[in-house]
Amino acid sequence: MTTTSSSETPGTRQVAPHLVRIVGFLVAVEIASGILQGYYTPIFSDIAVHLGIQDADVNWFEAAQLIVSALCVPLLARLGDLWGHRNVLLLSTAITALGSWVLAFAPGFTTFLIGWAIQGAYVVWLPLEVAIIHRRTAHTGRQALLTRRSAAVLVGALELAVIIGALTSGALVESTSMTVLLMLPAIAVTICFVVIWFGIEDVPGRATGGIDWTGFVLITGVLAVLMAGLIVIRLEGPSSFLPWLLIVTGLGLLVPFVKAERRIPEPLIDVDLMATRAQWPVQLTAFLFGMSVLGAQIPLSTFARTDPEVAGYGLGADAAFVSTLIGVYVVSLAVGAFTLPLTSRLLTARRALIASSLLVAVGYALWIPFHDTTTQALINMAVAGIGSGALVAALPAAAAAAAPADRTGFATGMTNATKTVGGAIASSIFAIALASTGSIDGPETGQAPLAGYLTVWAVCSVAALLAALALVAVPKSSFTDH
Repeated sequence: MTTTSSSETPGTRQVAPHLVRIVGFLVAVEIASGILQGYYTPIFSDIAVHLGIQDADVNWFEAAQLIVSALCVPLLARLGDLWGHRNVLLLSTAITALGSWVLAFAPGFTTFLIGWAIQGAYVVWLPLEVAIIHRRTAHTGRQALLTRRSAAVLVGALELAVIIGALTSGALVESTSMTVLLMLPAIAVTICFVVIWFGIEDVPGRATGGIDWTGFVLITGVLAVLMAGLIVIRLEGPSSFLPWLLIVTGLGLLVPFVKAERRIPEPLIDVDLMATRAQWPVQLTAFLFGMSVLGAQIPLSTFARTDPEVAGYGLGADAAFVSTLIGVYVVSLAVGAFTLPLTSRLLTARRALIASSLLVAVGYALWIPFHDTTTQALINMAVAGIGSGALVAALPAAAAAAAPADRTGFATGMTNATKTVGGAIASSIFAIALASTGSIDGPETGQAPLAGYLTVWAVCSVAALLAALALVAVPKSSFTDH
């Protein structure tokens, strides 16, 4: 007969092997997610040649996917609370697989753009996975702790898969056709669907009510008009009147949206929950964090490729070094994610999030005085990456811990939605800062001013610092087990 120590509760004893199995299957999902996020980056120029478009047109793919991601997260997160998080994870995986297969056989730019936009449904995977784990660890006495640890494992797997994806596409691009090359991510996502179907049991949702279609239409209008304004800024510049009119209109639509959501018993976006002291700092942190983790990627790449003998700044790096820079950043993300349980235990979960935000702030602040050598670049990205990796892992878990049991899917999903919106807004700000050519036209047709890059790094650093200040407002008890 097996004995049990007095410190081990029955709930803890029962959940341990069960949780390991669930996390193991969800790791496979995050591997597919990492492949999607890393696989295409090294071959964007090859994709442009394949489609017969200019490199600058690739930016439309990013814009389309950001819009779809921002719109689908609240809806899918709500559906997760209603139908069960596993079922909606299956749905979003099927949509992502469809988009991935469309990319492989797209005959031209428009079809590829549609497939790329549809593929954006994967953005809800991690929040749904965190919600699944959070639900399965109820009554263990260690729900918040187990959720944080599991999220760290998932994000670590994600970041390692980003490297694998990038290396794989770079190695195969010269030896196979573009159709075959683009089929590999589609195959990975299809396998992921099968893994979820057979590996994760179906647990019914706990929320009641239906879908708030009024709220969905209104928030779609808000985000669509705001995104349209940001895109027009990138196309016509900040001196044009139209984009600012669109942005003001989009912000104005928030007023009827908030009023409508507060009248509905089961709103799509629970604005009252978002406004609680335990929740709004986490969501604001996700928004501010998105400005650096999503918005700064292209400027960092173009800066590294800029020839200092021509522009007077830059690293003059080739594509191989840029891959190395990305690799160091992703490895540091994984380190930050894997060490999150340790730092949370040493500092408390709340202080670990604050420290991670400060690391991001320091990492980007270092770029301002130290940007002349590749060694400086690697150090800067490593510092920012460790903090970023911890935040990627911690924010969904923090949102879940601070939410009611029937709104965990919503809370975790909103961290990705707010992060996406933050990245989109930052992208437009950085495009303005780099207006000479910047991240749109590239170094070949003229150089952006160094002051533009300094602005990018300053914005990222200040945003991370503001995130740390916001997290100070979170109640100390929000991330603890009850």
